[in-house]
Amino acid sequence: MNVNTSMTNVTGRVIGPPALKLSDPRGKSTSVKLDAEKCHWNLLGRSMVEGKPVECWGILDFTSNGPNWGRLRGNQFVNNLMDKYRKLGIVMKEPVCYEHSSMQKLGDYNSLSDLLEKINDRVQKNCRQRLQFLLCVMANRDHGYKCLKWIAETKVGIVTQCCLSGNANEGKDQYLTNLALKINAKIGGSNVELINRLPHFEDESHVMFIGADVNHPGSRDIDSPSIAAVVATINWPAANRYAARVCAQEHRMEKILNFGEELTDLKTVFQRSNYFPTITLIVAQKRHQTRLFPTGPKEGTANGNVFPGTVVDTKVVHPFEFDFYLCSHYGSLGTSKPTHYYVLWDEHKFTSDDLQKLIYDMCFTFARCTKPVSLVPPVYYADLAAYRGRLYYEARMSAQSPDSAVSSSSSHLASSSSSSTTSI
Repeated sequence: MNVNTSMTNVTGRVIGPPALKLSDPRGKSTSVKLDAEKCHWNLLGRSMVEGKPVECWGILDFTSNGPNWGRLRGNQFVNNLMDKYRKLGIVMKEPVCYEHSSMQKLGDYNSLSDLLEKINDRVQKNCRQRLQFLLCVMANRDHGYKCLKWIAETKVGIVTQCCLSGNANEGKDQYLTNLALKINAKIGGSNVELINRLPHFEDESHVMFIGADVNHPGSRDIDSPSIAAVVATINWPAANRYAARVCAQEHRMEKILNFGEELTDLKTVFQRSNYFPTITLIVAQKRHQTRLFPTGPKEGTANGNVFPGTVVDTKVVHPFEFDFYLCSHYGSLGTSKPTHYYVLWDEHKFTSDDLQKLIYDMCFTFARCTKPVSLVPPVYYADLAAYRGRLYYEARMSAQSPDSAVSSSSSHLASSSSSSTTSI
């Protein structure tokens, strides 16, 4: 037996990008022109498809009592952010509250909890409505971030958006645009949508995409539970908004507890109402050693990667089962890693072309950026939700006394670490 040191030549093809729509600053729908090589787009002279007006928001400035180099220039930042919203054609009023604090508060559970409760109560009393979001400004990345998210999102019920004072003070247009994209998605807006319906489902009236993932503790952690997350779309046909659920389960358990049984039960309930939903189950894998390279300089991007939309479904895949590699993103640094999609169950009877195009089109609907992402969004959001659940768990453990933090059995955490969110 000899090992061949040459790379294998495979035949691939490049899927064309979907037609996307945004809005102009007056709210009229407009098509998007994509960069021919990178498939990126920008919001210059355009706006989100559905930009939610920002009428009740606040700022929590953790840099007020810190050194001058890390302090937020609050008035300048607010003016820059409001000006960005004005250029996007979205209403953004002055913040209804501006709370000064210090970075030390992030490390004190009781003080931080009291502070967030005070802000929430004051806004509801004075404005008679809930905060749409609270913009939290930090001088640097801090472990207190996880405590802030845990308290705000599971105890008080405030949507938070965090940023660093250095970036906020610079006020670069691209940074403010990215901030606006995140905020709009969190408060229920829609950033970008496909002009045409997703392939294979053009005539369907109800379609849901579900993503699932499990976040495991570090290799040296032998006690902490794994965190499972499931997300699902809630706005067909746009299919770009998600609801999420996270929960703790046994240490390093890869299988999501009761997931298959609960889906089967749901399907049975639907069938009793004479509704027979069809299911396709696909595994998306990023942890593999397969890489795709163009055979020549004219066959790929300027930095030596394959083009976004490159798909390979022969030779390096299973000889008769349904799987393929799709590189849906532009690799700006290093070598692009394709995602391996493996179809385990298919009641929709997808053709290879239809499923590959469907997944690639969905990669353009990720809310946080203006480019296609490397992993299909339902799985990407599930990964983010599971990581957020990990932060909740770690924050909860750090807030407890040493005596109560010694035991961390999964059965105890299944209820106390569970949480839900309607926007990711």
